[in-house]
Amino acid sequence: MSSKSKSSDGANKNKNKESLWKKAFSTKAEWPDKEEFLDVIYWMRQAIGIILGLCWGLLPLKGFFGLLLFVVVNAAVIYFYVNTYQKVDEEDFGGMWEITKEGFMTSFAGFLVTWIIVYTGLYGSDNL
Repeated sequence: MSSKSKSSDGANKNKNKESLWKKAFSTKAEWPDKEEFLDVIYWMRQAIGIILGLCWGLLPLKGFFGLLLFVVVNAAVIYFYVNTYQKVDEEDFGGMWEITKEGFMTSFAGFLVTWIIVYTGLYGSDNL
């Protein structure tokens, strides 16, 4: 009996994950569990950080301009997703500031690591 309950729990988890992906990519989705929405924001930020790190390394952006541009683009994408695509009431999640800072520092760390590795790999020998 315990194996049946374990397998049904696994099936429920898979359904929840699928529905979470569906909700994340569908407009005006309902988010009864606020933590699910914040998880989507968190993981979206991680992807944005890696993608922007690749782009900035390939372009080759340097210095404060690259850092500032990352902050602006990252915040703008999240703001657009929350207000235009999902159309959620940000007050339900603690305000726009809470949503904006959700996962920002880990995204920034992933961005920096990716940016530095790509830039150094492509243009590092030019500085020697």
